[in-house]
Amino acid sequence: VNPVLAIGAVEIDIANRSVNCVGQSVDLSSREWAVLERLASRPGAVVSKGQIEEALYAFGSEVESNTVEVYVSRLRRKIGASTVETVRGVGYRLPAS
Repeated sequence: VNPVLAIGAVEIDIANRSVNCVGQSVDLSSREWAVLERLASRPGAVVSKGQIEEALYAFGSEVESNTVEVYVSRLRRKIGASTVETVRGVGYRLPAS
């Protein structure tokens, strides 16, 4: 079984590392994918900024203080602003499908 997470017009296929938005394939950088994968692993649940930073640290370089915000912003531009929700003071989440 190959689960695909559908959030509105966005389809996230973790197993195949692919994202479609309104039927169009979306190209993500490896870091953008790492952030999205961390969020998609627990749809509806809040993922803290620290947990997202852990996914980015896997790349072996320093993570600046605004790195998470930068990658979340890039994801919102590519897959839709409402797809990644901010939970003020806690973190981010993808709505449950």
